[in-house]
Amino acid sequence: MTLPTTAPRPTRSDRRPADRELPRPGWGRFSKLDTKASPYLYIAPFFILFGIFGAYPLVYTAWVALHHWEVGADTHTFVGLDNFTKILSDSDFWNAVYNTVGIFLLSTIPQLLLALVLANALNKRMRGRTFWRMGVLIPNITSVAAVSIVFSQLFGRDFGFINWLLHFVGVQPFEWQAYKWSSWIAVSTMVDWRWIGYNALIYLAAMQSIPKDIYESASLDGASSRRQFWTLTVPMLRPTIIFTVIISTIGGLQLYAEPLLFNGGTNPFLGGTLRQSQTVTMYLMEQFFGRFQFGDMAAVAWLLFLLIMIFAGINYLITSRLERSDKKPGKKRGGAR
Repeated sequence: MTLPTTAPRPTRSDRRPADRELPRPGWGRFSKLDTKASPYLYIAPFFILFGIFGAYPLVYTAWVALHHWEVGADTHTFVGLDNFTKILSDSDFWNAVYNTVGIFLLSTIPQLLLALVLANALNKRMRGRTFWRMGVLIPNITSVAAVSIVFSQLFGRDFGFINWLLHFVGVQPFEWQAYKWSSWIAVSTMVDWRWIGYNALIYLAAMQSIPKDIYESASLDGASSRRQFWTLTVPMLRPTIIFTVIISTIGGLQLYAEPLLFNGGTNPFLGGTLRQSQTVTMYLMEQFFGRFQFGDMAAVAWLLFLLIMIFAGINYLITSRLERSDKKPGKKRGGAR
């Protein structure tokens, strides 16, 4: 008796070349084009928007800075670097730079330190954590005009809350808006109140990405909460801290609304009768609205851009040096005895 046999079904590899599915005409060429061109299409919107709203205004401002250009004038004369020379020889410009850097340092350093401490507190277990985390962002979404009005009243000479507190320690009431250092303190307090919560939420998001088993191991080794914060949390937050420092540097050197509204008057762009709180951006606006010099304003804008680049370069050098020191052979995290 002969058993029926069935021939094995040919596999894909056994098929003849004629039996295989051939690609459609032109499909391979389209596939290669799609592979090469699609990445550029994905990133093209960013570069298009950056070219329109970033690169073009920057180049156009540089072109305007090289001309004697009055606001509303039909003609403008090419003067080269004369606008930059005039601005750099103006003592009011250097006073504005001094005020800008002073307020920036006085506000940014406490701001980031307090934000780091606040983020560490919000990272703990507590009742209503979501409420407190949302609450710290309220100052940031409050109108700058409203904040300036409130703080102007708090730092008022006759009925200000700050002077009322100081009289308990024997300090006589004085005019906060009349002196340079007192104006710096008032404006820095206003800036810190608005931006501490914002930076704290950035630090909090970074803290929550740190593995919990690291803290458990440190607790088993007997490390206190304070030691864990400074030896574990802060070093692991270094990229985030660098980011906030750079962002705070850019924003701090462009400070405008707070000092403008705090020392307002007949000409608020002066920052007070003695220019005690005039920043570079306020000096820039003075060139446009006070002196009607479009070319001088553009020159100030470029000098402010260079000032920001200098501080950003200093931040980069400091952070690069810290990274190189951590990568030295034989160096252990937390130090060695």
